[in-house]
Formats: sequence, C-alpha cells, structure tokens
Amino acid sequence: MNGFEYILTKQLSWADRNNVRLVGSEITKGRLAYTDNLDKNLFEPLLPETRTEIEKGDGGELIGDSTHSAKMCAVHSSSAIGVNVLQYWKNKNIPDLAYALGLCRKDNKSANEIHFERKFKISDKFQFDPNIDSVILNSENEKIKAFGIECKYSEAYSSRNHSGLKERYLTDITEQWKDIPNLLDFAKTISPEDKYFNHLHPAQLVKHILGLKKEYGKSGFRLLYLWYDVLGQDGCRHRAEIEEFAKIAKKDNIKFHSISYQELIRKLKNDYYNGNEKYIDYLTDRYL
Repeated sequence: MNGFEYILTKQLSWADRNNVRLVGSEITKGRLAYTDNLDKNLFEPLLPETRTEIEKGDGGELIGDSTHSAKMCAVHSSSAIGVNVLQYWKNKNIPDLAYALGLCRKDNKSANEIHFERKFKISDKFQFDPNIDSVILNSENEKIKAFGIECKYSEAYSSRNHSGLKERYLTDITEQWKDIPNLLDFAKTISPEDKYFNHLHPAQLVKHILGLKKEYGKSGFRLLYLWYDVLGQDGCRHRAEIEEFAKIAKKDNIKFHSISYQELIRKLKNDYYNGNEKYIDYLTDRYL
C-alpha cells in the first residue's frame, strides 16, 4: 500500500467508526472520501477569522456547491488536518503549541497569534505571492518575529508530480539570494523541473524562505515543515528528502526544521493532555 492509500484508508476507517457520512468529489460521483458538511470534517467549526483567511488563499479550499464537494471536505485534506491541529490554540496558550512544535523553549511566552494562508511578498516583479499554510507571530520585541508552518498530508504521497522552481525566481531577482548561496545552488537543480524529489516539494519551501526572509530578515523567522509519516518506503523516502533539504538550509544558517503530525500529537498528549482531553482524544483517534 502506498502512502496516499495508507492515509486514505485510515481516514475512511475513522469516518466509519464515527458514523460520518461520505460523498464523492462530485457528490454522487467519485470515491466516497468527502464529508457532506465541512463541520463534520473538523474538530471545531472554522472561526470567522480562520474562514476569512482561508477564503483569501489561492487554494479555493472552501468552494463547493450542490454538484461539487469543497476541497476541505476531503477526509485526506491537508487544509483540514492543519486546521484541526492548529486552530484550537488560537484561544488557548499559543506558546504551548509553539513549544510542542519544537519552535521555542518551554519557558518562552512570546508567541501570541496564529494565522492561516498568509502571503509573503518575494518581489514586486511577481504577480502572485506564495501562501504559507500557517504562521505563528511572536511579540514585536523578539528577535524571531514569526514561525512559518508548511503543512503536508496526503498530497505528499500523491501520484501527481509537483512543480519545479520557475526560472524567473533565478533570473528576475538577485538581492534575495546573496546571503543564501547554498540554497541558490540547490534552486538551480530544481529549476525549471524537479526531477529529484518525490514527496517533498522543495520549490515551495524555497519560495517560503524567500518571502519570509524579505519580510523578517534572514534571522527573523523559523520555517517548520509539518508532515504526516507513513509506513513503508514512501515514509522513509519522504523523511530522507526532508533531511536532505534541512542540511542545505543549515549551510546558509536558515532556521528550518520538521516534525511529523504523529510526533506532535504524542508530544501534546504527554505534556498538555489535562484540560485538552477532547481535542487530543480526537487527534489521537483520527490521526494516530
């Protein structure tokens, strides 16, 4: 069983255990892998701010009608798992989440906001700015201003090929690359096509680094890759690709690291179960 089928099978089993009705991508057509109501795919309904932010993103996650399911209704949706794990903390102690993600020390209390689908401009020469799935903002007086979070779920194991880095990111901008020569050399190997990475989408991460770096400076951010591990070769390859990218980023002193959803959920369960029982039980039942 490949990684995508592994994830989908787990999610179909979750839906069956919890009597969650599923429909197809075209309601009456397609594999039954979409909830007939978005709230059924979420631990908690979208907060108004979260809904607005996702609607402003470029993914069209909430667009659905009587004949088509919204992307976020998919039980294997990366947007849904991201919201299920992260949104809960918007009205809780955000530094606890930042610590569990490995972004700061346990006694650090600077994290104070969580947002979704934030865009960080790379250059005025580009029409579109890349969306990062989530960002935790810290107090203004902190050296590190933001923790960017790129969330990956089933799409990392999809049969669809991911895109390389468009050549214009190498030819149309020069200033942003001056202090990250190793990432520049790496970027050239995945432009215009990425023929080396099967599960990680490094072009996306490079663009996030360029955008965050322009906004906060090279030392003003951390970038986290939050991913779902799977059994077998797909999971091993994915982890190896993450480690390879991390080594390149480290050479340029870019603060990049990763954590799997499974590692995060276990950390939350060990350190913050009391007072968050329903939330952590939901994550455990659905994603572990």
